[in-house]
Amino acid sequence: MSDMEKIEVTRKSTESKMTVILDFSPLSSEYRKNINTPLTFLNHMIEHIAWRSGINIITNVELDKFTLTHVICEDLGIALGKAVLEYVSRNAGKVRGFGDAYGIIDEARAHSLISFENRTFCDIDYNGIELQNTVEGMAKEDLETFLDGFAQGANCTLQISLEKGKNGHHIWEAIYRSLGLTLKDALSAGRDGMTAGVAGTIAWEVK
Repeated sequence: MSDMEKIEVTRKSTESKMTVILDFSPLSSEYRKNINTPLTFLNHMIEHIAWRSGINIITNVELDKFTLTHVICEDLGIALGKAVLEYVSRNAGKVRGFGDAYGIIDEARAHSLISFENRTFCDIDYNGIELQNTVEGMAKEDLETFLDGFAQGANCTLQISLEKGKNGHHIWEAIYRSLGLTLKDALSAGRDGMTAGVAGTIAWEVK
């Protein structure tokens, strides 16, 4: 990853304005202060992505009227994914574009795989492990929505498999840690001209 590169994207709708900045200089000792949403546990999850990927993630969330958890998670996830996609696009043929990694904490373990091939797909397999409906004030479906939004914005294939876990907080930490480490792998330098798949960089002609 380029140590000096910065990428800023802003997503606007009638409901929200989401700005995400990716700063690829060395991770700041105060990086977590730049992660700001109205949802404390979501901030903590993004913190795990930043820490494990080594990327300074700066967020700014503006809402039109209502503080809706679903809107925050979906829209911010899309914006973060779009910022990562922009980095992959700018560095096409220089970064691997695919990766996988495990995230662990105590009894919980998750495995993530990602591939940037202009194919949008997100799947989370809990392998029969029963999750709590809410953890630290956030609904399970909203934590999933952020990940699905990320895949939409990044136009990537994202597969996550929970392998072990009992504590709800730890389960989500393991999942988000695995995503951060997977991004670190996918954005690392590859061989010259490398793309995520044998089809290479997809080109469109529209008339």
